[in-house]
Amino acid sequence: MTLTRKGQATRERILEAATELIAQHGVAGTSTEDVRKAAGISGSQLYHYFDSKQALIRAVITRQAEAPLTPGQPIMGALDSFDALRAWADAAIEHQEHNSGRGECTLTSLAGELGPTDEATREDLCNAFQRWQSLLHDGLQAMRERGELRPEADLDELSMALLTALQGGSVLSQTLRTAEPMRVSMKAGLAFVHSFTA
Repeated sequence: MTLTRKGQATRERILEAATELIAQHGVAGTSTEDVRKAAGISGSQLYHYFDSKQALIRAVITRQAEAPLTPGQPIMGALDSFDALRAWADAAIEHQEHNSGRGECTLTSLAGELGPTDEATREDLCNAFQRWQSLLHDGLQAMRERGELRPEADLDELSMALLTALQGGSVLSQTLRTAEPMRVSMKAGLAFVHSFTA
């Protein structure tokens, strides 16, 4: 669907409302009527952009896959040095500290709530996580090509370890309402990468 500038703004307003409501109430606790009211639109407008709640949730997943750890910054940036990886980890920790570990509408929370519910949604989540892993993999590959990582470093394993550190730290931080799990998991992930320093 090709949208006008006004149409794009309306669609973004709907997604913003849905994202905020899901952060507060979860997917199950957020209805399309809640989103409609929060966005200040009519029911016909909502269904013009999203023909079902599932379509709306899938659009939220796509939106959150692009969301940066800190506002105004790229989602990950070029993670192609130890300094860049450390800054990325610090941003993740700071983000949790800023929110006191409280839950948000993130890929992590969406995966926890939606992963098993339907295959199309699971694939959307899978694609988003794989994109993040690919960004990590690309940065690690650049480091290996520059000789900063040993040739035998398994980049698939290292990038998955970093992604798992981020996601696992997020789940536990949101559950325990403290950034400490994120701090520990990211420290462990970076230590694993450092173990392959050339």
